[in-house]
Amino acid sequence: MSTVSKGKAGSNGTTTTGNGNGYAGGTPRMAAIAAVTNYKPSAPAMNFLETPTQELFGSNVFSKSVMKDRLPKPIFKTLMKTIETGEKLDTTVADYVASAMKDWAIEKGATHYAHVFYPLTGSTAEKHDSFLSPDGTGSAIAEFSGSQLIQGEPDGSSFPTGGIRQTFEARGYTAWDVTSNAYIMENPNGTTLCIPTAFVSWTGEALDKKTPVLRSMQALNKQAQRILTLFGKTDGAMVSSTAGPEQEYFLVDRNFFFARPDLLNAGRTLFGAAPPKGQEFDDHYFGAIPDRVLAFMLESERELFKLGIPVKTRHNEVAPGQYEIAPMYEFANIATDHQQLIMITLRKVAEKYGMTCLTHEKPFAGVNGSGKHVNWSMGSATQGNLMDPGETPHENAQFLVFCAAVIRAVHKFQGLLRAVVASASNDHRLGANEAPPAIISIFLGDQLTDVFEQIKGGGASSSIPRGTLEIGADVLPPLPKDAGDRNRTSPFAFTGNRFEFRAVGSNQSIAGPLVAMNTIVADSLDYCATKLEEATGGDSSKLNAALTKLMSEIMNEHGSIIFNGDGYSDEWHQEAEKRGLLNLKTTADALPSLEQDEVKELFSKYNVLSERELESRMETYLEQYCLSVKVETNLTIEMARTMIFPAAVRYQNELASTCANLQAIGYEFDKDTLDVVTSLVKSLQDSIATLEAAAEKAETNDCPKAHAKAYCFEVLPAMNDVRKYADMLEGYVADDLWPLPTYQEMLFIR
Repeated sequence: MSTVSKGKAGSNGTTTTGNGNGYAGGTPRMAAIAAVTNYKPSAPAMNFLETPTQELFGSNVFSKSVMKDRLPKPIFKTLMKTIETGEKLDTTVADYVASAMKDWAIEKGATHYAHVFYPLTGSTAEKHDSFLSPDGTGSAIAEFSGSQLIQGEPDGSSFPTGGIRQTFEARGYTAWDVTSNAYIMENPNGTTLCIPTAFVSWTGEALDKKTPVLRSMQALNKQAQRILTLFGKTDGAMVSSTAGPEQEYFLVDRNFFFARPDLLNAGRTLFGAAPPKGQEFDDHYFGAIPDRVLAFMLESERELFKLGIPVKTRHNEVAPGQYEIAPMYEFANIATDHQQLIMITLRKVAEKYGMTCLTHEKPFAGVNGSGKHVNWSMGSATQGNLMDPGETPHENAQFLVFCAAVIRAVHKFQGLLRAVVASASNDHRLGANEAPPAIISIFLGDQLTDVFEQIKGGGASSSIPRGTLEIGADVLPPLPKDAGDRNRTSPFAFTGNRFEFRAVGSNQSIAGPLVAMNTIVADSLDYCATKLEEATGGDSSKLNAALTKLMSEIMNEHGSIIFNGDGYSDEWHQEAEKRGLLNLKTTADALPSLEQDEVKELFSKYNVLSERELESRMETYLEQYCLSVKVETNLTIEMARTMIFPAAVRYQNELASTCANLQAIGYEFDKDTLDVVTSLVKSLQDSIATLEAAAEKAETNDCPKAHAKAYCFEVLPAMNDVRKYADMLEGYVADDLWPLPTYQEMLFIR
């Protein structure tokens, strides 16, 4: 490899080479390498003793304890009733809350408040307003009323609406979500009061991710209460879905990031040959965390603690340069909000340490991609976790009926579950050898599979017991051994007391998957409750027989969704086809599931999404898919033409010149390398032309589904061909001429 020491020092402190372009070592890539290797931390070391973490936690949150201290008791009780039981909000409390919230925020340095909402882009949006209002005497006073707290008005046509709002129809509203705490967002120049809100159109239709989550939680609670009533649990404590999403991400030095137009604009590398060493040694997972990365993690966690986000786990992931952060469980709507804050915080803090946080599902081809495994369960304050099987699940009838409802739901709506994790970026990950396949299946583990097989045959009478693991070294204690193993190849796996939806992409909002899970399980609980109510007629003595019959029917009809084996194997693909399971490999294949009649009926029946709202999401997601691939297409053509082709031609000319010079003095020159490079340069040119033609043809499609299919099945393969020849050229072109930071540099230079 060429190094910057080969050049001579320029007057501006950079080094130059014979081509005189002013970059260290001759290219932007070499300048980036020099900057990375000379990196010095700019972020100040943090004093963790100044404020203990336990005192820091939630310090920037308008939390339950803050509200209790600052609100009149009757107002606080009314507010808590809404938050804890799901009762309608009494809008008369808004003025009291707004006044207390404003005073608290101003004490923390806030000058503005922002209604924070989550449009269909999957990103976070904010509309900021000042507390200050002119008082008519040339001065200003700080004001914040209940009406300002409850409702804001961003532009309802400037975000994706899928046809709900036209460009000239601009009105949209944000509505205060009382169940998600307001918080303070800090900036070196001040703070802002952030208020989580829903975002709806002037017609009242949902334009966001939050509104359907809240609706789906309401539907789940209603149907879960019917099941609990059958078991004599009539306290009415609200049943909420809970979520704990594990966020995977990559860190890349910002010098490399800015030297890669593809990372900058698309979030993933569109070119890049495999490095000599990748992840094959398995030496990254849970490895020692580099100091620079650990410093970033510590500050990120500190900022998240201030926001009341209970992050628990951090570690190196499987791929070099890949990491994970995971929070503890929270109510699904709060987990959704907090997940957005986690991504924002990671990106923001990474910049302070000279790095860029990449949450794209597959930023580097050939190494592991990143998921966002969503651990999902449900429970109430009085019943606890309804997905906890206990030590003897065959005797836990209440758990078994909730679990059976999930089995039925996943099998019946497997297409929907695949659709809600579909995106242009997640297509690069799903089905690869580090991610769950595109076939949706459930892993139950040995213990539960055995119990449900017994039920299928007419009734369960035993459970495989937990054991004790004797390690064989006397100094090590015996370990309690679970009754079943785990399965990392399953898209939907039971992991002790919850289901883990592993197919969710690292860059996605978890709202869509939560809406789907909540609603399909609500549908199955409705089905189960109706069957049991009819069978028992209110006679509790008939419940056990009715349960056995119901769960046996569910297993016989829907048990084909259960698979405990290797989800990556070819044999499973063949077996899944025999079972009639769907294998929706791409977004273009998966999204049409949203148009199925049973999916429309599902969301309409439980008032989660109207048919029009569902259609808007289908149109929006198709449009986002096409736009994502279009951006990548434009980048591929631009980078291939202006960066890779010139570098290859320069090297080709150097080889040709050397060949001619040697022949002129009578030396034989092996032309094999020159012939290979010449052939690859020609193939690169031809593939660029083919890609341009495919992209131009794709744009002639007026139908959104046809447009997506053209990009998926015609443009992407043509783009991959351009990459193939460019990556082959990387193996030949002289290192000092290659313009892009390479995989081994981006993944291994810290």
